Order: sequence, then structure tokens, then C-alpha cells
Amino acid sequence: MVSDGQVVVKFGNILAKHCLDQRCSMELLRATEHTQSISSQLGIVARVKAVTGESRASSELLLSNVQNLIQAVQHVLRAAEAACVKGLGQPPEDPEEEEVAAFCQQWRKTLTQHRAKEALNSARDELGLRKTRGAKAEPTLMSLVQEQPPRSRNIPKHPNPRKGHTVMDRHL
Repeated sequence: MVSDGQVVVKFGNILAKHCLDQRCSMELLRATEHTQSISSQLGIVARVKAVTGESRASSELLLSNVQNLIQAVQHVLRAAEAACVKGLGQPPEDPEEEEVAAFCQQWRKTLTQHRAKEALNSARDELGLRKTRGAKAEPTLMSLVQEQPPRSRNIPKHPNPRKGHTVMDRHL
């Protein structure tokens, strides 16, 4: 989980660097810094727990840190969605940054298609308000990440990706 947290941090930093909206970029940077801190804390707690063995207090601390990391990752993904909607500048020729941009463009295309379908097929009530019952939820970056098949063979045993591996090569 710690290494996956680091992948999300790298993803967020790349997006923040290319986001056209300064406010979204700053929010994304704050979210990635927070995720970085929690991921580091989780790594420390996990190493201490491995050395000290089983204790209720260390297990509870570990679980609490895992829950905090999940919330921080969700915050990064929500901020990344806002950055993608606001627009991204052209990424340099770095393969990792191109991969991140392609991933975000895929999500944005899916979101645009979903919104177009909803606009064409939306059921309205007598006041002209869209009915929420039966409507599909908008696609999120989190759902796109969760749909990707696990690639456990590409996940290194240490937090730094091996040479040749990119940010999105790892299943979150």
C-alpha cells in the first residue's frame, strides 16, 4: 500500500505540473503532499509492527494509517478530476507524463460521453428537474483505476519503480 501511495503521489505531481488552472494545481499539490506524508507514516508504522510483532495497539495504528491513506488517495483523485476537467497543458516527451495524460484524456472522454448520453436521455420531472432514480453515476478516476486489471507481476518489492516501469504500470 505504501508503494501504491507513492504512485498516486507521482501521478498527482505530474498532473499538477501540467494543469492549466493554478487553483486546481495548488489543491492537487496539497493533496499529494498530504498523501506523501501519510504514505511515509504508514511505511514507518509497518516496519515497527514487523519488528515488534503482534499487539493490539500497533494493529489499530496500522489500520488507522491505512484508512487515512485511502482517504488521502481519494482526495488526490478528486483533485485530479478537477484538474483534468479544467484542462492540461501539453506534456513534454517524457513517456511517464504522456502515459498520465493519455489516462486522463481517456477518463475525460468517458465523462464527456456519459454527460452527453445523460443530456439526451435524461428523464425530467414535472418541474424540469432531472430524476436521480435510475440514473447512472458519472465515471470517476477512481472507478477507472479500479477497472484496470491487476498487474501484480510488475509491482516491485520496493517503493521506487524499476527502470522501464511507469506510473500507471501498477495496479492501485
